Amino acid sequence: MPDRTRRDNLSARGGQVAARSYAARTTSGLTDARIAAIEAALASRPPILAPAAPGMARAAVALLLRAHRGRLELLLIRRAEREGDPWSGHMALPGGRAQAGDDGIQHTAARETLEEVGIDVTRGRLLGQLDDLAPRSARIPSIVVSPFVYHVADDAEPRPNHEVQLALWIALDDLLRPDTVTEYLHELADGATLAFPAFDAGGYAVWGMTHRIVTGFLELYAQTESPGSTS
Repeated sequence: MPDRTRRDNLSARGGQVAARSYAARTTSGLTDARIAAIEAALASRPPILAPAAPGMARAAVALLLRAHRGRLELLLIRRAEREGDPWSGHMALPGGRAQAGDDGIQHTAARETLEEVGIDVTRGRLLGQLDDLAPRSARIPSIVVSPFVYHVADDAEPRPNHEVQLALWIALDDLLRPDTVTEYLHELADGATLAFPAFDAGGYAVWGMTHRIVTGFLELYAQTESPGSTS
């Protein structure tokens, strides 16, 4: 069932982001000018990385983009419900915690994506990295999350494992529509309710850290021109 939301036409994401013209550069291996524009925008804005801290847990997520039937789409997942998991049942991006055998945090994003949705990002293209983020709530474990943006094959389809209840592609332009802005009402153990900024993705509420990550990416995307495919 879709998450419970309240639709208030809030001006989340700081209001409507004005689209600015951005000259897309042709990049070897890219056939869609919109993807090239996103890569150029990411390259022009180096990510803010969290300083290493002893004992700080690290994780990585992947924003997977595909150009499908003329639309740029982002893959979102809904995590399986598991007791003790602070992100149980949440809408999310493929990813997870770093492990001892990972060759850097980018490898974590690639490994977790392959495990969770069966998509091998090494067959695609790394477009860039977004700012590191940490949870704002003291109820969530202390962790730094590094988001990476990838372009994958136009026909890429997820094959979710047991950790993923649902995987769906959502058009970026749909996420930018004003009517997707909403709130997520989160019920605490004591019965109190907290309202969080969210957006509606195919009937599911995206909120919390995933909302922060995707909102940051959508702001960057909105600043690039969408000239259409050059393939």
